Amino acid sequence: MALDRRMLDELGIENVEELFSDIPGEVRIDDIPLPKGKSEIEVVRQVQAMLAENLTADVAPSFLGGGYYHHFIPSAVNTIISRSEFITSYTPYQAEISQGMLQSLFEYQSYIAELTAMDAANSSNYDWSTALGEAATMCHRILPKRTFLVPEAMSWDKRSVLKNYVSGAKLNVVEYSYDPFTGELDLDSVREKMTEDVCGIYAEVPNLFGIIDSQAPKLKQEFPNIPLVVGVNPLSLALVKPPGEYGADIVIGEGQPLGLPMNVGGPSLGIFACRMEHVRKMPGRLIGMTRDQDGRRAFCMTLQTREQHIRRSKATSNICTNEALLAVAVSAYLGMTGSKGLRSVARINLKKAAELMERVAEIDGYDSPVFSGAHFNEFVVKAPLRPEKLNKLLLRHGIIGGLPLQKHVPRLVDHMLLTATEMTSDDDVDRLVTALREVAQ
Repeated sequence: MALDRRMLDELGIENVEELFSDIPGEVRIDDIPLPKGKSEIEVVRQVQAMLAENLTADVAPSFLGGGYYHHFIPSAVNTIISRSEFITSYTPYQAEISQGMLQSLFEYQSYIAELTAMDAANSSNYDWSTALGEAATMCHRILPKRTFLVPEAMSWDKRSVLKNYVSGAKLNVVEYSYDPFTGELDLDSVREKMTEDVCGIYAEVPNLFGIIDSQAPKLKQEFPNIPLVVGVNPLSLALVKPPGEYGADIVIGEGQPLGLPMNVGGPSLGIFACRMEHVRKMPGRLIGMTRDQDGRRAFCMTLQTREQHIRRSKATSNICTNEALLAVAVSAYLGMTGSKGLRSVARINLKKAAELMERVAEIDGYDSPVFSGAHFNEFVVKAPLRPEKLNKLLLRHGIIGGLPLQKHVPRLVDHMLLTATEMTSDDDVDRLVTALREVAQ
């Protein structure tokens, strides 16, 4: 009690209540109704019982995609990133004691640059959405204008994060339409929205509908002076032409398909790469290879465009802690899989989606696929009932359904996105088809 009094005297207050005097009385709770404490074994049992109610992709067929996918992850990936040298490592400020982490990030950057056919890649962003926000503001730095064009067919979370990012720079986000038949971007709509105030164009390949957009490569031909940002599923780049080969200035995407679990909202990994001419305007960190004073190979942070490291007025972003551990996981996954292995996984995804598409098309009441464009590992289906209700009925059959699209594209009321990966078995497809037939009756 004497100690408490001394503390109060040191703070210059009469009682502990004064510490909370700034909190309005109507929101204060004097007596929080917390239950009595439990023993560790009781807590473990209660949590296990709660978790047992979850239906996960590990125990049930899952057809949910739209940016996050159920892929096979080699056990070695988790073994590598569980090593104390990686899992406890923070941002490597002191290069001399962080050589292992820096080398891993350098290898990650090298893999991403090769996949995207770009000159440089940073050592990661938080996720695809934040990478998009950073890409928009980077376009503004490259071409100081105020309008950023994005597709109507884009997930709501990317759109929301993007608008938050560009608000400070006072940029306008303007949407262009998609072709209602192919599902690809509508070039006429882009031309219509193109003004002298446009600082950048964003397109996705594959797009929200899972379509490998054949119109996206034409954007740079049509608008050679406007920075082009392309969002990708990196797994698809094992099969399709990388954005760097058709003029993209910036390539972003989600690294989750490359050896990362789906989790529940994160953590995730934002891919970010660009052309060398823009590298000094790119956010984040670039790891480079050099020589130390004794001539030995060494790694260092070559570019750090954060305000902590350079003048605030010259900083490109306030991005700090990147997803370094997940970048190491991606590096491990790509190193173990190799180019042939990655192409094999991508081909299986393509094949599985095509087979699923054919099976669903045979069911009365389901329009599959809605769009005629070439698909990668997911496609849009028009269902005979609301997708939200359909998914609840599928859950009763122990099946995780697809992604309802109305929240992302309001006019697609009865449409859902179905996804297949290398983890989708023939039995999974049979179960889904049987359940879809039953619930449609």
